[in-house]
Amino acid sequence: MIDTHAHLGDDAQEVLARARAAGVTRVIDVATTIAGARTTLERAGREPGVCACLGVHPHEAAAPGNLDELRELLAHPRAVAVGETGLDYFRDYAPHDAQQRLFEAELSLARELGKPVVIHTRAADDDTRARLLEHDGPIVLHCFSSPGLLDAALERGWYVSFAGNVTYKNAYELRDAARRVPPDRLLAETDSPYLAPQPVRGKRNEPAFVVYTYELLGQIHGADIAAQIVANAETVFGL
Repeated sequence: MIDTHAHLGDDAQEVLARARAAGVTRVIDVATTIAGARTTLERAGREPGVCACLGVHPHEAAAPGNLDELRELLAHPRAVAVGETGLDYFRDYAPHDAQQRLFEAELSLARELGKPVVIHTRAADDDTRARLLEHDGPIVLHCFSSPGLLDAALERGWYVSFAGNVTYKNAYELRDAARRVPPDRLLAETDSPYLAPQPVRGKRNEPAFVVYTYELLGQIHGADIAAQIVANAETVFGL
């Protein structure tokens, strides 16, 4: 199995050992700042089965740093995607216009480098949709929690990635969305250390726990969905 979106930390070796014991042999480690991108890329270079997704989170849009450095880091063969990037009007940690400028810059970078883009969006469906409809390249809607974007995702063939929150007892709308996503566009992730799945809710999340999300998606789409999700990840991220 693959955890397509995790935020590893200083205990990555121990966390990855537990993941491998659970059958999760590959992890995409995601950066949210340029400084973090350097660390993430270094970790991907030394940890077997780890690749990097490098970008600047919308929370950092007021002072995103030097995107030319991000471009250089993304040229590394272990860097498989741009992100996470997008818009977050729920937390409002950065002005909306700054978020939009950064989002467009990272989308442009993804097009320039021919890499998929991993999208964070919260309380910003309309603006996110408008930007993505103009984008030419593979799109992953990470930690999907925006049913208002589902129709566009289905029409455009975007990948839709579900995290542990799809397993929560009251997550009926997310499970309905998971049923509508074609098997060849499904992905699974932890977004660890956040959003531990229902069987381990309250614990710090980690890649080993993505097995619970695979299990839930298997209940919806059939037992062979795990192999399909792995194939999808290999396709979109070029693994």
